[in-house]
Amino acid sequence: MNHCHFLVPGSLDRPTGGSRYDRAIVEGLRQAGQPVVVHELAGEYPGADPAAEAAVAEALRQIPPGTPIVVDGLVLGALPACFAAESKHLPTIALIHHPLGEETGLSHTQADALLRQERAALATVNAVLATSEFTAGRLRELGLYRGAIHIARPGVQRADVVRIRPNGDLVQLLCIGSITPRKGQDVLVEALHQLSDCDWQCHLIGDTRLDATFARQVKAQISRYGLTERITLPGALSADALEQAYQAADLFVLPSHYEGYGMVITEAIAHGLPIVTTTGGALATTLPPTAGLATPPGDATALATALRQVITDPHRHDQLARGARIARETLADWQPAIATVMALVQEMNQDA
Repeated sequence: MNHCHFLVPGSLDRPTGGSRYDRAIVEGLRQAGQPVVVHELAGEYPGADPAAEAAVAEALRQIPPGTPIVVDGLVLGALPACFAAESKHLPTIALIHHPLGEETGLSHTQADALLRQERAALATVNAVLATSEFTAGRLRELGLYRGAIHIARPGVQRADVVRIRPNGDLVQLLCIGSITPRKGQDVLVEALHQLSDCDWQCHLIGDTRLDATFARQVKAQISRYGLTERITLPGALSADALEQAYQAADLFVLPSHYEGYGMVITEAIAHGLPIVTTTGGALATTLPPTAGLATPPGDATALATALRQVITDPHRHDQLARGARIARETLADWQPAIATVMALVQEMNQDA
Protein backbone atom coordinates (compact mmCIF):
# COMPACT_ATOMS: atom_id res chain seq x y z
CA MET A 1 0.00 0.00 0.00
CA ASN A 2 1.31 3.47 -0.87
CA HIS A 3 2.40 5.80 1.90
CA CYS A 4 0.66 8.94 3.01
CA HIS A 5 2.30 11.80 4.88
CA PHE A 6 0.82 13.61 7.88
CA LEU A 7 1.98 17.16 8.67
CA VAL A 8 1.39 18.30 12.25
CA PRO A 9 2.39 21.36 14.34
CA GLY A 10 5.10 20.37 16.75
CA SER A 11 5.23 17.01 18.48
CA LEU A 12 2.44 14.53 17.85
CA ASP A 13 2.55 13.93 21.60
CA ARG A 14 1.64 17.53 22.51
CA PRO A 15 -1.01 17.51 25.27
CA THR A 16 -3.66 19.31 23.24
CA GLY A 17 -6.98 18.09 21.88
CA GLY A 18 -5.90 18.69 18.29
CA SER A 19 -2.71 16.67 18.71
CA ARG A 20 -4.54 13.86 20.49
CA TYR A 21 -6.96 13.75 17.57
CA ASP A 22 -4.13 13.68 15.01
CA ARG A 23 -2.36 10.96 16.98
CA ALA A 24 -5.47 8.77 17.14
CA ILE A 25 -5.96 9.05 13.38
CA VAL A 26 -2.31 8.27 12.62
CA GLU A 27 -2.32 5.25 14.93
CA GLY A 28 -5.63 4.04 13.50
CA LEU A 29 -4.41 4.32 9.90
CA ARG A 30 -1.29 2.36 10.73
CA GLN A 31 -3.27 -0.34 12.50
CA ALA A 32 -5.50 -0.59 9.42
CA GLY A 33 -2.43 -1.23 7.25
CA GLN A 34 -1.95 2.26 5.83
CA PRO A 35 1.73 3.33 6.07
CA VAL A 36 1.98 6.88 7.46
CA VAL A 37 5.00 9.16 7.63
CA VAL A 38 4.54 11.89 10.25
CA HIS A 39 6.28 15.25 9.94
CA GLU A 40 6.43 16.95 13.35
CA LEU A 41 7.05 20.52 12.26
CA ALA A 42 9.12 23.02 14.20
CA GLY A 43 8.05 26.66 14.54
CA GLU A 44 5.01 28.60 15.67
CA TYR A 45 1.50 28.01 14.26
CA PRO A 46 -0.70 29.56 13.01
CA GLY A 47 1.38 32.75 13.32
CA ALA A 48 4.09 31.17 11.20
CA ASP A 49 7.65 32.25 11.98
CA PRO A 50 10.78 31.60 9.84
CA ALA A 51 11.32 28.25 11.60
CA ALA A 52 7.82 27.13 10.63
CA GLU A 53 8.25 28.20 7.03
CA ALA A 54 11.57 26.37 6.78
CA ALA A 55 10.15 23.23 8.40
CA VAL A 56 7.16 23.08 6.06
CA ALA A 57 9.27 23.73 2.97
CA GLU A 58 11.72 21.00 3.96
CA ALA A 59 8.94 18.49 4.68
CA LEU A 60 7.26 19.13 1.33
CA ARG A 61 10.60 18.67 -0.48
CA GLN A 62 10.94 15.22 1.08
CA ILE A 63 7.58 13.92 -0.14
CA PRO A 64 7.53 12.16 -3.53
CA PRO A 65 5.19 13.66 -6.15
CA GLY A 66 1.75 12.04 -6.21
CA THR A 67 1.87 11.08 -2.51
CA PRO A 68 -1.24 12.02 -0.51
CA ILE A 69 -0.67 14.38 2.39
CA VAL A 70 -2.93 15.11 5.35
CA VAL A 71 -2.25 18.56 6.79
CA ASP A 72 -3.44 19.78 10.19
CA GLY A 73 -5.33 23.05 9.77
CA LEU A 74 -2.96 24.95 12.08
CA VAL A 75 -0.15 24.24 9.61
CA LEU A 76 -2.13 24.66 6.41
CA GLY A 77 -3.66 28.01 7.29
CA ALA A 78 -0.33 29.38 8.49
CA LEU A 79 1.47 29.01 5.17
CA PRO A 80 -0.95 28.98 2.22
CA ALA A 81 1.73 29.98 -0.30
CA CYS A 82 3.88 26.95 0.53
CA PHE A 83 1.02 24.54 -0.09
CA ALA A 84 -0.22 26.37 -3.18
CA ALA A 85 3.19 25.86 -4.76
CA GLU A 86 2.98 22.08 -4.22
CA SER A 87 -0.73 21.53 -4.80
CA LYS A 88 -0.30 20.22 -8.35
CA HIS A 89 2.17 17.58 -7.19
CA LEU A 90 0.83 16.46 -3.80
CA PRO A 91 -2.84 15.47 -3.34
CA THR A 92 -3.74 17.38 -0.18
CA ILE A 93 -6.34 16.62 2.51
CA ALA A 94 -6.97 19.47 4.93
CA LEU A 95 -7.87 18.45 8.49
CA ILE A 96 -9.72 21.34 10.14
CA HIS A 97 -10.38 21.35 13.89
CA HIS A 98 -11.93 24.85 13.82
CA PRO A 99 -11.45 28.00 11.71
CA LEU A 100 -8.25 29.72 12.77
CA GLY A 101 -9.83 33.17 12.82
CA GLU A 102 -12.23 32.09 15.59
CA GLU A 103 -9.54 31.63 18.24
CA THR A 104 -10.38 33.58 21.40
CA GLY A 105 -8.36 36.71 22.07
CA LEU A 106 -7.56 37.73 18.48
CA SER A 107 -8.00 41.29 17.34
CA HIS A 108 -10.28 41.90 14.35
CA THR A 109 -7.20 42.50 12.23
CA GLN A 110 -5.59 39.24 13.33
CA ALA A 111 -8.81 37.26 12.85
CA ASP A 112 -9.38 38.69 9.36
CA ALA A 113 -5.80 37.93 8.35
CA LEU A 114 -6.08 34.32 9.50
CA LEU A 115 -9.40 33.85 7.72
CA ARG A 116 -7.89 35.19 4.49
CA GLN A 117 -4.93 32.86 4.84
CA GLU A 118 -7.12 29.85 5.55
CA ARG A 119 -9.42 30.68 2.62
CA ALA A 120 -6.40 30.86 0.30
CA ALA A 121 -5.00 27.60 1.63
CA LEU A 122 -8.27 25.68 1.31
CA ALA A 123 -8.61 26.84 -2.29
CA THR A 124 -5.61 24.67 -3.15
CA VAL A 125 -6.58 21.37 -1.48
CA ASN A 126 -8.17 18.23 -2.92
CA ALA A 127 -10.40 17.42 0.06
CA VAL A 128 -11.44 18.85 3.41
CA LEU A 129 -12.04 16.94 6.64
CA ALA A 130 -13.78 18.62 9.58
CA THR A 131 -13.96 17.17 13.07
CA SER A 132 -17.62 18.11 13.55
CA GLU A 133 -20.74 19.17 11.68
CA PHE A 134 -20.45 22.49 13.50
CA THR A 135 -16.98 23.16 12.10
CA ALA A 136 -18.10 22.16 8.61
CA GLY A 137 -20.95 24.63 8.91
CA ARG A 138 -18.62 27.41 10.04
CA LEU A 139 -16.29 26.78 7.10
CA ARG A 140 -19.25 27.33 4.78
CA GLU A 141 -20.72 30.28 6.68
CA LEU A 142 -17.39 32.10 6.67
CA GLY A 143 -16.87 31.41 2.99
CA LEU A 144 -13.68 29.45 3.66
CA TYR A 145 -14.63 26.41 1.58
CA ARG A 146 -17.57 25.81 -0.74
CA GLY A 147 -16.95 22.20 -1.74
CA ALA A 148 -18.00 18.95 -0.08
CA ILE A 149 -16.71 18.58 3.47
CA HIS A 150 -16.14 15.16 5.00
CA ILE A 151 -16.90 14.73 8.70
CA ALA A 152 -14.59 12.68 10.92
CA ARG A 153 -15.90 13.10 14.47
CA PRO A 154 -13.53 12.19 17.30
CA GLY A 155 -14.04 8.83 18.92
CA VAL A 156 -13.52 7.87 22.52
CA GLN A 157 -12.15 4.88 24.37
CA ARG A 158 -14.35 3.18 26.91
CA ALA A 159 -13.19 3.89 30.43
CA ASP A 160 -13.96 2.68 33.94
CA VAL A 161 -16.93 4.56 35.35
CA VAL A 162 -16.09 6.69 38.38
CA ARG A 163 -17.57 5.65 41.69
CA ILE A 164 -20.55 7.56 43.11
CA ARG A 165 -19.55 9.52 46.21
CA PRO A 166 -21.59 9.47 49.38
CA ASN A 167 -23.60 12.62 49.94
CA GLY A 168 -21.69 15.25 51.89
CA ASP A 169 -18.19 14.52 50.54
CA LEU A 170 -15.95 17.33 49.35
CA VAL A 171 -16.91 17.78 45.68
CA GLN A 172 -13.93 17.32 43.37
CA LEU A 173 -14.16 19.41 40.21
CA LEU A 174 -12.07 18.48 37.17
CA CYS A 175 -11.27 20.80 34.26
CA ILE A 176 -9.01 19.57 31.44
CA GLY A 177 -7.69 21.82 28.69
CA SER A 178 -4.61 23.80 27.76
CA ILE A 179 -4.42 26.96 29.87
CA THR A 180 -5.28 29.39 27.07
CA PRO A 181 -7.84 32.20 26.69
CA ARG A 182 -10.19 30.09 24.53
CA LYS A 183 -10.54 27.49 27.28
CA GLY A 184 -11.83 30.12 29.73
CA GLN A 185 -10.13 29.02 32.94
CA ASP A 186 -10.19 32.65 34.09
CA VAL A 187 -13.99 32.60 33.83
CA LEU A 188 -14.07 29.40 35.89
CA VAL A 189 -11.89 30.92 38.62
CA GLU A 190 -14.22 33.93 38.73
CA ALA A 191 -17.20 31.58 39.06
CA LEU A 192 -15.51 29.58 41.81
CA HIS A 193 -14.78 32.79 43.69
CA GLN A 194 -18.56 33.25 43.85
CA LEU A 195 -18.82 29.75 45.37
CA SER A 196 -16.40 30.25 48.25
CA ASP A 197 -19.15 29.18 50.66
CA CYS A 198 -19.48 25.75 49.00
CA ASP A 199 -17.43 22.63 49.74
CA TRP A 200 -15.32 21.96 46.62
CA GLN A 201 -11.82 21.55 45.27
CA CYS A 202 -10.91 22.13 41.61
CA HIS A 203 -8.07 20.80 39.46
CA LEU A 204 -7.22 22.80 36.32
CA ILE A 205 -5.22 20.29 34.29
CA GLY A 206 -3.54 21.41 31.08
CA ASP A 207 -0.38 22.69 29.44
CA THR A 208 0.65 26.06 30.85
CA ARG A 209 3.29 26.71 28.17
CA LEU A 210 1.12 27.40 25.13
CA ASP A 211 0.18 30.84 26.46
CA ALA A 212 2.49 31.46 29.40
CA THR A 213 1.18 35.00 29.89
CA PHE A 214 -2.41 33.83 30.27
CA ALA A 215 -1.34 30.99 32.57
CA ARG A 216 0.42 33.51 34.84
CA GLN A 217 -2.72 35.65 34.85
CA VAL A 218 -4.85 32.69 35.93
CA LYS A 219 -2.38 31.81 38.71
CA ALA A 220 -2.38 35.45 39.89
CA GLN A 221 -6.20 35.48 39.83
CA ILE A 222 -6.32 32.34 41.99
CA SER A 223 -3.90 33.92 44.46
CA ARG A 224 -5.78 37.23 44.51
CA TYR A 225 -9.00 35.44 45.46
CA GLY A 226 -7.27 33.41 48.14
CA LEU A 227 -8.04 30.11 46.41
CA THR A 228 -4.55 28.59 46.16
CA GLU A 229 -5.51 25.82 48.60
CA ARG A 230 -8.65 24.97 46.63
CA ILE A 231 -7.58 25.29 42.97
CA THR A 232 -4.56 23.39 41.64
CA LEU A 233 -2.73 23.84 38.32
CA PRO A 234 -0.57 20.72 37.95
CA GLY A 235 0.14 21.30 34.24
CA ALA A 236 -0.21 18.60 31.60
CA LEU A 237 -0.37 15.05 32.96
CA SER A 238 0.58 11.63 31.65
CA ALA A 239 -2.18 9.32 30.43
CA ASP A 240 -2.05 7.30 33.67
CA ALA A 241 -2.17 10.41 35.87
CA LEU A 242 -5.02 11.81 33.79
CA GLU A 243 -7.00 8.61 34.30
CA GLN A 244 -6.41 8.88 38.03
CA ALA A 245 -7.73 12.45 37.91
CA TYR A 246 -10.89 11.27 36.17
CA GLN A 247 -11.40 8.52 38.73
CA ALA A 248 -11.02 10.98 41.61
CA ALA A 249 -13.50 13.51 40.14
CA ASP A 250 -17.14 14.12 40.99
CA LEU A 251 -17.96 16.74 38.35
CA PHE A 252 -16.36 17.74 35.05
CA VAL A 253 -16.21 21.44 34.09
CA LEU A 254 -15.31 22.95 30.71
CA PRO A 255 -15.69 26.76 30.61
CA SER A 256 -14.54 27.21 26.99
CA HIS A 257 -15.53 30.23 24.96
CA TYR A 258 -15.40 28.08 21.82
CA GLU A 259 -14.76 24.47 20.80
CA GLY A 260 -14.70 22.92 17.36
CA TYR A 261 -15.94 19.72 18.99
CA GLY A 262 -14.88 19.32 22.64
CA MET A 263 -13.26 15.89 22.95
CA VAL A 264 -12.96 16.13 26.72
CA ILE A 265 -16.75 16.26 26.99
CA THR A 266 -17.13 12.79 25.47
CA GLU A 267 -14.17 11.57 27.53
CA ALA A 268 -15.90 12.76 30.70
CA ILE A 269 -19.10 11.04 29.60
CA ALA A 270 -17.09 7.86 28.96
CA HIS A 271 -16.23 8.00 32.68
CA GLY A 272 -19.85 8.60 33.66
CA LEU A 273 -19.16 12.08 35.01
CA PRO A 274 -21.83 14.78 35.13
CA ILE A 275 -20.78 17.95 33.32
CA VAL A 276 -21.08 21.71 33.57
CA THR A 277 -19.92 23.48 30.42
CA THR A 278 -20.88 26.27 28.02
CA THR A 279 -22.66 26.54 24.69
CA GLY A 280 -19.50 27.87 23.01
CA GLY A 281 -19.11 26.66 19.43
CA ALA A 282 -19.84 22.95 19.02
CA LEU A 283 -20.34 22.36 22.75
CA ALA A 284 -24.05 23.09 22.41
CA THR A 285 -24.38 19.86 20.42
CA THR A 286 -21.49 17.80 21.84
CA LEU A 287 -23.02 17.73 25.34
CA PRO A 288 -26.03 15.39 25.67
CA PRO A 289 -28.66 17.47 27.51
CA THR A 290 -29.33 14.76 30.10
CA ALA A 291 -25.64 14.55 31.08
CA GLY A 292 -24.97 18.11 32.16
CA LEU A 293 -25.75 21.80 32.27
CA ALA A 294 -24.62 24.39 29.72
CA THR A 295 -24.30 28.15 30.23
CA PRO A 296 -23.45 31.05 27.90
CA PRO A 297 -19.69 31.29 27.29
CA GLY A 298 -17.90 33.99 29.23
CA ASP A 299 -20.68 34.37 31.82
CA ALA A 300 -19.06 33.66 35.21
CA THR A 301 -22.25 34.26 37.16
CA ALA A 302 -24.26 31.81 35.05
CA LEU A 303 -21.46 29.27 35.37
CA ALA A 304 -21.41 29.75 39.15
CA THR A 305 -25.19 29.27 39.32
CA ALA A 306 -24.99 25.98 37.40
CA LEU A 307 -22.07 24.74 39.49
CA ARG A 308 -23.83 25.64 42.73
CA GLN A 309 -26.85 23.63 41.65
CA VAL A 310 -24.81 20.47 41.09
CA ILE A 311 -22.41 20.94 44.02
CA THR A 312 -25.09 21.57 46.65
CA ASP A 313 -27.86 19.26 45.41
CA PRO A 314 -26.81 15.59 45.56
CA HIS A 315 -30.03 14.55 43.83
CA ARG A 316 -29.28 16.81 40.86
CA HIS A 317 -25.70 15.56 40.74
CA ASP A 318 -26.81 11.93 40.71
CA GLN A 319 -29.49 12.66 38.08
CA LEU A 320 -26.89 14.11 35.71
CA ALA A 321 -24.46 11.29 36.49
CA ARG A 322 -27.14 8.77 35.49
CA GLY A 323 -27.68 10.76 32.29
CA ALA A 324 -23.95 10.62 31.56
CA ARG A 325 -23.90 6.87 32.06
CA ILE A 326 -26.81 6.40 29.68
CA ALA A 327 -25.14 8.66 27.10
CA ARG A 328 -21.93 6.69 27.59
CA GLU A 329 -23.55 3.69 25.91
CA THR A 330 -24.08 5.66 22.69
CA LEU A 331 -20.49 6.85 22.29
CA ALA A 332 -18.62 5.75 19.16
CA ASP A 333 -15.00 4.61 19.10
CA TRP A 334 -12.41 5.97 16.65
CA GLN A 335 -13.14 3.51 13.84
CA PRO A 336 -15.67 5.65 11.89
CA ALA A 337 -13.28 8.63 11.82
CA ILE A 338 -10.35 6.44 10.84
CA ALA A 339 -12.39 4.80 8.07
CA THR A 340 -13.36 8.23 6.69
CA VAL A 341 -9.73 9.38 6.54
CA MET A 342 -8.62 6.01 5.15
CA ALA A 343 -11.14 6.21 2.31
CA LEU A 344 -9.94 9.69 1.33
CA VAL A 345 -6.28 8.66 1.39
CA GLN A 346 -7.01 5.62 -0.78
CA GLU A 347 -9.02 7.78 -3.19
CA MET A 348 -6.07 10.17 -3.52
CA ASN A 349 -3.71 7.27 -4.12
CA GLN A 350 -5.94 5.94 -6.90
CA ASP A 351 -6.18 9.33 -8.56
CA ALA A 352 -2.45 10.06 -8.35
